[in-house]
Amino acid sequence: MDCTSHKFYLEDEFDSRMFVDMYFSDKPDMVFADDALKFPMKKLHQTFSAGEIKGDTLIDISFGAFIHHLHSACDFFKAIYSLKFSEKCIMELSRWLNTCTGALDWNHTLSYVTALEGNSDQSEDKAIRLKTAIKQIVQCGIEKENLTDPVVLPQADCVISTCLLETISKDQDDYIRYLKKIVKLIKLGGHLILFALINTTYFTVGEDRFHVLNYDENFVRKVLTGEGLIIDHCENHKRTSLSDLNDYKSILFITAHKQE
Repeated sequence: MDCTSHKFYLEDEFDSRMFVDMYFSDKPDMVFADDALKFPMKKLHQTFSAGEIKGDTLIDISFGAFIHHLHSACDFFKAIYSLKFSEKCIMELSRWLNTCTGALDWNHTLSYVTALEGNSDQSEDKAIRLKTAIKQIVQCGIEKENLTDPVVLPQADCVISTCLLETISKDQDDYIRYLKKIVKLIKLGGHLILFALINTTYFTVGEDRFHVLNYDENFVRKVLTGEGLIIDHCENHKRTSLSDLNDYKSILFITAHKQE
């Protein structure tokens, strides 16, 4: 399929439940368990357990209706705010948050995280702590000066962004412009945790392929430092999954802080 025929996430909304089933579920044929689930949960557990990234407020501005990347965060931040562009994602997250019938099941990720923490029998308690920590799911708009207008959020001690910028940016100028807005959400001395798909051009949901901005690790490093962020840790996780649902070569994990 030619890249010009790829759909664009901000213009062509997809089935958020199908997306989770394809990339984050515990189905036997879900091939992304190591890359999409275990790798980010392990890195976030290690990062937060080190004790240097914590505080009152965490803002999550990520792609899709997944929550496994927040499991560890709920023990280190008093309030979590989840920012979403898609009404369908907000609906799915709200179903889970309010324990509604038909909500997405995250028991497999809760079990994995509690095992990492040495508390394998406390996955239900972990779910309750996360639901208590999430104070609001906010619809945002990337072209707004204040992404969450009319809602005004406190500046964050930490922002997590997972595979977002590459899916909403048509070119590198977009990426830089949108990153600036995300950095504004972080207080001085606060942290950014970024997961990025490296050397990617598309991802698939159902029968449709969606655009992903193709870039490498050097580009990400340059853009982050250009915005006044100091990179504290960078790890490039090589792809392990075998699938043509997307074509990423690796997943980049970066922690950085906003210079005071």
